[in-house]
Amino acid sequence: MLVKTFGSAVYGISATTVTVETNINPGVNFLMVGLPDSAVKESQQRIAASLKNNGYKIPGKSIVINMAPADIRKEGSAYDLTIAIGILAASEQILPEKVGDYIIMGELSLDGGLQPIKGVLPIAIQAKIEKFKGIILPKQNANEAGIVGGLEVYGVENIKDVIDFFNGERQLEQTIINTEDEFFSKLNNTEFDFSDVKGQENIKRALEIAASGGHNVILIGPPGAGKTMLAKRLPTILPPMNLQEALETTKIHSVAGKMGKNTGIVSIRPFRSPHHTISDVALVGGGGVPQPGEISLSHNGVLFLDELPEFKRTVLEVMRQPLEDRVVTISRAKFSVEYPASFMLIASMNPCPCGYYNHPEKQCVCPPGTVQKYLNKISGPLLDRIDIHVEVTPVSYNELAAERKSEKSEFVRARVIKARAIQEIRYKENEGVHCNAQISSKQLREVCRIDEAGNQLLKTAMERLGLSARAYDRILKVARTIADLDECENIETQHLAEAIQYRSLDREGWAG
Repeated sequence: MLVKTFGSAVYGISATTVTVETNINPGVNFLMVGLPDSAVKESQQRIAASLKNNGYKIPGKSIVINMAPADIRKEGSAYDLTIAIGILAASEQILPEKVGDYIIMGELSLDGGLQPIKGVLPIAIQAKIEKFKGIILPKQNANEAGIVGGLEVYGVENIKDVIDFFNGERQLEQTIINTEDEFFSKLNNTEFDFSDVKGQENIKRALEIAASGGHNVILIGPPGAGKTMLAKRLPTILPPMNLQEALETTKIHSVAGKMGKNTGIVSIRPFRSPHHTISDVALVGGGGVPQPGEISLSHNGVLFLDELPEFKRTVLEVMRQPLEDRVVTISRAKFSVEYPASFMLIASMNPCPCGYYNHPEKQCVCPPGTVQKYLNKISGPLLDRIDIHVEVTPVSYNELAAERKSEKSEFVRARVIKARAIQEIRYKENEGVHCNAQISSKQLREVCRIDEAGNQLLKTAMERLGLSARAYDRILKVARTIADLDECENIETQHLAEAIQYRSLDREGWAG
């Protein structure tokens, strides 16, 4: 008897429906075709044990399982339940009438229990597109699939529950999630706040500007000055994600298997902080079975690179294209996948190997030329993509001991949201441009016009401070954001003057 059950394969952040055809005839054989990998082939042993421990068995006949489309490689253990139900239906141990109405996915334990799987959200979205009645999957993944409306979602703990459901002996409990309630309930659940940071008002101002315009930032300062503490609080002042951004972010985390148990949707902007020993593949994504890297996991959020010069040169260089295109393409001989990578980069570094170059109190002990050599680890093209360079100085004891409360993140965020709203209106005709950091050189000339006084100020600054040519565009972009924060239509001289301060690494002779 031939029975068709349905699973799904995830490529990039999209899913493709997989038809599992199970045919049972007289004889003794077990064949699985359709490009299954080792984990899929091993399902025979898991299925046999789980069925036996629940009072069922794989029939001693000739079983042929075809996983179509046959030219797409099937990977992982998530097809265990799909294959098991197909075998039971084809051998008439369960009623086959309803099995084709559902996408069925789950990894089986030897006792019949179901283990969670990856990529549930793309699978559920594809099931809805293809008008399946519902989806049956492990209980831990039910909330994630439940945010897709118009689809019956059943989370189960054991294969026996699924067998009884198809035999009409029991009803499964449907998981119903109100997506908007789930999204808004966790929207402001943040662990950190700007008010935790004592002093450093100039750095907070720089981060507010960065958040308002989507600018990348590098913080340069000695150990213990508060660089990491400030960076961790940047997501708390970014505008809240909208539902579309949240769903896109959830897709990526789902595919990477980074969703927590019983988590439905990622509501808070991601903050990723990889260690400097990370490989280039782990950062941008890839591998034998392509997976999203850290830059995709920080999509719609913040990627923090602490101690930037300690990262391998190759790792930093592979970030250049994603920073520009906001997407990562991973190509293999037979296919290629795309992962979104629209993130804000915030990096921190010591000014020299010992950490105390330009320190107001401690003496730098690095030999001559070491500081420049240390800074040269960061290439010019990468610095080209970082708009704001700001020096972080140590906080004095008086500021640390002061009782004065610092401004809370929610008040800073309100100003950032207002500035972003101005930019959304300005760039509504430009597809893919949402903030000042994303504008092209052509658009820069149109939206960042300055008057004669501003021109003179910028010319003087570039000549006296020895600013490089690449600093020119960056200063104009940052000045445009400062003007938006002040709700000014035109860039004024005070906006340019403040923007000029944020180009430390471009100053001639900065590193001695």
